[in-house]
Amino acid sequence: MAIRIVRKRGDELLGVRAKEVNRFDHTLVRIIDDMYDTMHHYHGIGLAAPQIGISKRIIVAEVDDVKLALINPAIVEAAGEEVDVEGCLSWPGNFGEVVRKTHIKVRGQTALGDEVEIVAAGLLARCLQHEIDHLNGVLFCDVALRLLDKSERQDLSDE
Repeated sequence: MAIRIVRKRGDELLGVRAKEVNRFDHTLVRIIDDMYDTMHHYHGIGLAAPQIGISKRIIVAEVDDVKLALINPAIVEAAGEEVDVEGCLSWPGNFGEVVRKTHIKVRGQTALGDEVEIVAAGLLARCLQHEIDHLNGVLFCDVALRLLDKSERQDLSDE
């Protein structure tokens, strides 16, 4: 397990659709372990493989008591809507207001290739949508209603 370098906004790889995962082997497990280590190191709650330079459809998330890794995830149902503030490990210190669905159902695969379905609400739903956006080459700043100014960002870092 290793801490990887997180790609920053402006990196070409962050702007392209990641490729489907077809091989479920020890290399995939190692990537997932590295993603968890990297996410924890940078105090994130989610991370997508393109953020560490791997153009594969892999995400990890850890929100409250839920820790998961999803391979080839896709949102199959979504309901409700809310605006909240988001940040990103690929654009540290910046935040914006983003509209997300409040309840989602995601289908994907486990690290072993087994089909899985996740029903999520609240922060977990927001996190999964944010990470799946990364797999499609979209950063939160691309879809934000507005970016927070310096004084608003300072208020967030004081909390």
